[in-house]
Amino acid sequence: MRKVTRAALGMFLGLSLSGLAVAAEPAATGLGQAWPNAVDVSLSPHWHVYVFVMNGVKYVQVNDIDGNVVGAVGTAGGQFITLPIGEDSQYVSTPQQRAANTSSTKAATPTTIYRDSSTVLTATQQGNGVTILNASTADECQDPSACGSLN
Repeated sequence: MRKVTRAALGMFLGLSLSGLAVAAEPAATGLGQAWPNAVDVSLSPHWHVYVFVMNGVKYVQVNDIDGNVVGAVGTAGGQFITLPIGEDSQYVSTPQQRAANTSSTKAATPTTIYRDSSTVLTATQQGNGVTILNASTADECQDPSACGSLN
């Protein structure tokens, strides 16, 4: 009887701890959805930012306040790629790929909307309604004018 109790207790603890490990990892599904089943990690109340990780690649998706997907990037090892999702995906800028040019003359100040130990994302509203997202490595963003402020 003791062996059965110990085995049951061991299984319960093992399952409990594995659940904690899974909860610590960002979601791996839901990318591209308006309201994915993921934690909103935005630094700004005007944006929703979701992080997904799969096979060592981190995907960061930005949604506007209404849940519309604006754009997303994938990043690993300091390299970035713009993902073809979101209404302003052509205006996502990375160190490897500059965004399409907008001719707007009235741009707001860049706002840092996401930051972790390796990645910083800023959003800049343009006068014509376009949002420019800028992704960079955290060490490239030591200068506040280059990566926005924590607005």
